[in-house]
Amino acid sequence: MLIKRPTDIPSSEITAEDLYLNRRKFLALAGVATAGVVGSGKIASAFAAAPAQEEKPNTWEEITTYNNYYEFGTGKDEPAQNAGNFKTKPWTVKVDGLVKKPADYHLEDLLKGVKLEDRVYRFRCVEAWSMVIPWQGVPLAALINKVEPLPSAKYVQFTTILAPDQMFGQRARILDWPYVEGLRMDEAMHPLTLMVTGLYGKTLPNQNGAPFRLIVPWKYGFKGVKAIVKMTFTEKQPMNTWQIANPSEYGFFANVNPEVDHPRWTQASERRIGQFRRQKTLMFNGYADEVAKLYAGMDLRKNF
Repeated sequence: MLIKRPTDIPSSEITAEDLYLNRRKFLALAGVATAGVVGSGKIASAFAAAPAQEEKPNTWEEITTYNNYYEFGTGKDEPAQNAGNFKTKPWTVKVDGLVKKPADYHLEDLLKGVKLEDRVYRFRCVEAWSMVIPWQGVPLAALINKVEPLPSAKYVQFTTILAPDQMFGQRARILDWPYVEGLRMDEAMHPLTLMVTGLYGKTLPNQNGAPFRLIVPWKYGFKGVKAIVKMTFTEKQPMNTWQIANPSEYGFFANVNPEVDHPRWTQASERRIGQFRRQKTLMFNGYADEVAKLYAGMDLRKNF
């Protein structure tokens, strides 16, 4: 069975944003809440059940022009301005560490045979702004199962591409490049954790992390490492880039917790991009029913 991926979809088959929203509204009213396979080249006709399902997604313009992606600039508008010529094909993802099938995988081969799904997720930045975003991608658990980590693997670390010739931000010492992030294995295997390849049923734009990025919707956005070229399975908890840069402000877990303020601003409320009034921040970004059990017994003030 041939599964079309975003790079295979001609512009004539891309679903327009207004049709996407209308289809989503119809499906919600019909009670449809399952993930689907892209078979015809058009976006899947169903959506994963999630707390953000009934919320209106932000527009394509908002999502693609307001980004944190320091490799392409520290201003929110700079990634859209500077990432256009970033080369995303061909793309290889190295899988190594405590795994039975280590290899340098072409991205197409790594994704082969895995269902491409549409997921509408809340996205919450540590800077206290938020969006609702219609991602397209594959469950990370499906990819992990393909490469077969060893029982001793307790964490998976993700590394972004190091390409200062294309990413001018990597020529400055803003952060310790390349950007790295990590998840505990149970977090990585959770059904909500998504490896993203698309947005609004279209190919993922460069400024949003093309061609392959991570989304963990109950965590702050800095966990969502972009342009991933390496996945390493390890027994020890890896450090992440912001934890290395400023450990007093950024921890490993990065779970959205309105009761724990950032040292320089409150996390109790957030500004939804496109809206005027601030709104209350929800524990685990609104996904507590799905993920709180992962942290039973943990002090979420210490493990921030």
